[in-house]
Amino acid sequence: MLTRIMMLAAMLLLSPGAWAQERFITLASTTSTEQSGLFGHLLPLFKAETGIDVRVVAVGTGQALKLGERGDADALLVHDRAGEDKFVAEGFGIDRRDVMYNDFVVVGPAADPAGIKGRGVAEAFGRIAAAKAPFASRGDDSGTHRSELRIWKTAGVDVKAAGAGWYRELGSGMGPTLNTAAGMNAHALADRGTWASFKNRQALTILVEGDKTLFNPYGSILVNPARHAGVKAADAAAWHRWLTGPKGQAAIAGFKIGGEQLFFPDAR
Repeated sequence: MLTRIMMLAAMLLLSPGAWAQERFITLASTTSTEQSGLFGHLLPLFKAETGIDVRVVAVGTGQALKLGERGDADALLVHDRAGEDKFVAEGFGIDRRDVMYNDFVVVGPAADPAGIKGRGVAEAFGRIAAAKAPFASRGDDSGTHRSELRIWKTAGVDVKAAGAGWYRELGSGMGPTLNTAAGMNAHALADRGTWASFKNRQALTILVEGDKTLFNPYGSILVNPARHAGVKAADAAAWHRWLTGPKGQAAIAGFKIGGEQLFFPDAR
């Protein structure tokens, strides 16, 4: 008995050291990549090959970029090209690479009260505003939210001035926003990946898709270790290379829901 107790004590003493030696990086990424199920598919493949765990902080792209600025992440996977380029130009990130793309869709009530089905996205947004049809916005400075605001601008609609009563900024991720839209029977802009994995659709359906404005590219960026000494530069670079290399790109192409491919590899 005494020997067994001593062995258990030794194991407990060793545990903190073993934990400290575990290799992992922190990846700041979007709720769309998390909630679509993509990471559940990719990360085990990467860890099996490299032994490196990837711990994802799933937030909006704006928040992910801020995490990178503060050095609270080692790498980013985000989808707002203008914001990504600014992040790199200001010295916070290095080696931005194309990774993949999918597209956004406009979902709304199947009854289509604003008459937007099959129209261009800017015209559709204008009709939603004119009809004061309910619209659920993420309102969280995510890549999706930034894209949505650009569409409203193109449509000539100032939602801050015109949106009272029908336009709701939620400050939430893609999944919760779709849940709210379903409960309100409202329109929303969603990435196709999260929509495909979303089960609580109720009366919602895709009303607008295929417009070139809805193209949604994703980029991988390494946080600049010259700015933050604590960045795990070598392991983050291993992830970055794998994701944009043949194995990562094949894994992205292989991720499907109900037989539908949701992300398309785009590394160059």
